[in-house]
Amino acid sequence: MKTRILLCGACGKMGGNVLELLKDDCGAIAVCGVDLYPKQLSVPVYQSFSGVQEETDVIIDFSSPIGLQERLEYAKAHNVGIVLASTGFTAEDLETVAEYSKDVAIFKTANLSLGVNLMQALCKTAAEVLGEAFDVEIIERHHNLKKDAPSGTALMLAESVNEAFQGKKRLVNGRDGIVGAREKSEIGMHAVRGGTIVGEHEVMFAGEDEIVTITHSARSKRVFAAGAIRAAKFLNGKPAGMYEMKDLLAEE
Repeated sequence: MKTRILLCGACGKMGGNVLELLKDDCGAIAVCGVDLYPKQLSVPVYQSFSGVQEETDVIIDFSSPIGLQERLEYAKAHNVGIVLASTGFTAEDLETVAEYSKDVAIFKTANLSLGVNLMQALCKTAAEVLGEAFDVEIIERHHNLKKDAPSGTALMLAESVNEAFQGKKRLVNGRDGIVGAREKSEIGMHAVRGGTIVGEHEVMFAGEDEIVTITHSARSKRVFAAGAIRAAKFLNGKPAGMYEMKDLLAEE
């Protein structure tokens, strides 16, 4: 039986990519959507969750942190899982997500790309091997419409690197003025915004006379849409709790 998906943010660019991929998917189907600005699509689209009539298994949320609690409450009330595919959550939002995970199966990751999740593991290994002898700088590049900075993926990569140092490194967002010599305790973070860049991330390990870089470049938003569908299939039927890409990969 196909996983029945409710797509939140159905009328946005990512929603369009998900719907396009689901047309030929043998394991999942879109049954309806929710969007603040509904328009006619291949499935019914409602302005709020209160209008939804279709039976669903999993919500894919490609909207924004605004209205997060409404989505989580719907998932709890209807016993369905939810894939949180947006970024820009506040600390308070994350606390809300953690609380709802006691009753709802929630899949949350800063990036749904398989390549980025491999990059995350590689960066942690590189930090463990190279150690304090190498300075770590992260550069992320996105399109000029992206609202949050640094990106959720860049923060995820920084966290992975910091795990190798038992969390002792501190994040420094950009540098300006006379900041003095770089401290060993820093992980530098730099955000670039311009044009239609889908998403590029570079983690640079700079040592004495040598530099190691690990990079990932997304050439299309379809990468993230495909990952969201994969996550929805994985989440269908799972018990309440928090899940991420490593759980999906371990099961596969």
